[in-house]
Amino acid sequence: MPLFSIIMPTYNSESTIQDVLNSIKEQTFNDFEIIIVDGASQDSTIQVIQDFNNTLDQFNLFLISEKDKGIYDAMNKGIKIAKGKWLYFIGADDTFYSNDVLSQISGAIKNNPDKDIIYGNVISERFNGIYDGPFDFHKLKQKNICHQAIFFKKNLFNKMGLFSTKYKAWADWDFNLRCFGDPKVATQYVNLIIASYADGGFSSTFGDSKFSNDKNFLFIKYDKRSLSSTYRKLKTFKEFIKIKIGEV
Repeated sequence: MPLFSIIMPTYNSESTIQDVLNSIKEQTFNDFEIIIVDGASQDSTIQVIQDFNNTLDQFNLFLISEKDKGIYDAMNKGIKIAKGKWLYFIGADDTFYSNDVLSQISGAIKNNPDKDIIYGNVISERFNGIYDGPFDFHKLKQKNICHQAIFFKKNLFNKMGLFSTKYKAWADWDFNLRCFGDPKVATQYVNLIIASYADGGFSSTFGDSKFSNDKNFLFIKYDKRSLSSTYRKLKTFKEFIKIKIGEV
């Protein structure tokens, strides 16, 4: 059972995947496995992965290549087969910021054994530098934590569920709201740059209209720290409106 499972969804990533694989291999801490969930790439992505795998001797790489229903379907597949105690999701065009990131996070895990989420920062031209310090539920109403900055305890997904495939680009935002709104989920920020985040990915390019339409309701639904149980049981925004009208 490795400490980390590094999960990477890919699709036609031949031009970028070598860099991220190298940044993983160069980590000074190697108690991890790599799980690559490929969406049946039509380019040479699979060949690059196989050639890389032939160079490994300190950790395991597992590859799935089949059609999927999007990024979060691929990430959910990775979660189901992961053996690591902690899960980390990285894009095929991102890289670890330095070769001691996993070493520093392993230290943070030892110092915070009761935490379910440990997260830091990313650096990117998209954000004009470092993004974006400590978060709480209210800050998450305005902006999301990049999943490239977050390490999740695996059993958290047993408690909170998997990523919602309803949202094609921002299901990680939905999941973060779910976690940060629940007082039973313990989080810890570390002032560390975890990854170099590449602009131009699916979420930054296409957005997510379904999530945008649902966002205000999700703020209400997941806010278990301040709302009563009456509101937490609601399934739709219309139900919330009916209750508020009745209170007037």
